[in-house]
Amino acid sequence: MSALRVAGRRLPRACKFPAVLIESPLQRRWASNTTQDLKAQAQREASLPNPDPAPDSLTMSFIQERTPYMVPTYVRPTPMMMKGQGCYLWDMENRRYLDFTAGIAVNSLGHCDQEIAQIIAEQSEILIHASNLYHNPWTGALSQSLIKLTHESGAMRDAAQVFISNSGTEANEAAIKFARKVGRSLDESGAKHEFVSFHNSFHGRTMGALSATPNPKYQTPFSPMVPGFKYGNYNDIEQLSTLITDKTCGVIVEPIQGEGGVNVATPEFLVALRKRCDEVGAVLIFDEIQCGLSRTGAFWAHAHPSLAPASGQAAHPDILTSAKALGNGIPIGATIVSGKTVAPHIKTGDHGTTFGGNPLACRVAHHIVERLSSPSLQASVKEKSAQFVSGFQALAKKYPGLIQEVRGRGLILGAQLSPEYADKAGDIVNAARERGLLIITAGSGCIRFVPALTVTEEQIKTGLGILDQAVATVLQS
Repeated sequence: MSALRVAGRRLPRACKFPAVLIESPLQRRWASNTTQDLKAQAQREASLPNPDPAPDSLTMSFIQERTPYMVPTYVRPTPMMMKGQGCYLWDMENRRYLDFTAGIAVNSLGHCDQEIAQIIAEQSEILIHASNLYHNPWTGALSQSLIKLTHESGAMRDAAQVFISNSGTEANEAAIKFARKVGRSLDESGAKHEFVSFHNSFHGRTMGALSATPNPKYQTPFSPMVPGFKYGNYNDIEQLSTLITDKTCGVIVEPIQGEGGVNVATPEFLVALRKRCDEVGAVLIFDEIQCGLSRTGAFWAHAHPSLAPASGQAAHPDILTSAKALGNGIPIGATIVSGKTVAPHIKTGDHGTTFGGNPLACRVAHHIVERLSSPSLQASVKEKSAQFVSGFQALAKKYPGLIQEVRGRGLILGAQLSPEYADKAGDIVNAARERGLLIITAGSGCIRFVPALTVTEEQIKTGLGILDQAVATVLQS
């Protein structure tokens, strides 16, 4: 039996590795390194609760053996995550990490939630996949639940139908296609095909979603992009009259930009977008893949009280996209469409998917949305958010000039470092990891916090303490 399989089988619950897996790296280290190297290594490891695996560790041997077979599209730190439970992850060296990334806002109910695990186990013995050639009990049940809960939450007032896919990118691809179909229906010449998105947005990596993501780092290697995409400045109302025209079929925007730096749309901007889309007959798409499903403390971010204008109605979309938390780790995406402006234009054969809507993913998601819609959970998100913000304010006071601004809502938060320290964001992330805390960056010099919504007050306190240590270490170096 391979060492990896042994490690995986011996870890559950107690998260312990067999002695051979934790002893042999140390033995090899002592046998192969010089006394001076060993002393330096020992001093470093003694000073860090979770030092990254050493070059001659068991983890590194696994990485070196396997990564040559993987397309190198990611840059990863060296810890190899083996098990998760709640807000914690354990690596191959049996080191525990407090996880404030939640799989990039995916594991909103934590790692390996027991109720979800039970549903997966049950459904895997009933039916996993039968294709969209046939009905199954769960695609419709999930779609019905999403529409019902959306209406009850006060969000997207015209929500009527749902297309289930496999990811956030696919959800956005469907939204782009649907908007173009509406444009073609309204103008058979095809002139109404242009799309508008905004700088610092992120909508995905497939060619349509990538074309809506105006980041040269992502776009240039794969140019030319899909034609017809235009880009505007987030929260700039003055530009909308010339940016969005009669040729515009769709506008896609994140109510809270995640990857771009946790930037929050102003209520006035969203209302102006809605008004201008109505004037020219364009479909307004809200991408809530990262900020939706109660991450802000509201079921959908665009219905958060802070995004309501001082007077008049809050802006609601014609299409709403979701993924990430929808499956808590099981791949699934959803594109919710208006029964008035979109659904009448979408006909049989206009879109499809092989795996999307399979009964396993849909049954899991059906369970998850019911739990994430809980008013008590949403209230707790607001309380935990206040604890985080208070902690960031204390850090800003302790380290003057470090934090320029705290952005976000609920448990999608960003601590924007000042220009003087912006290039230290990655160092802080690394220092935190080696002290047992997982955090990530967003945009330029912004540290992002998207923990499980089930994170406890004690865990937040612990994480903020580790963050303080990481900041102190980086600033002293």
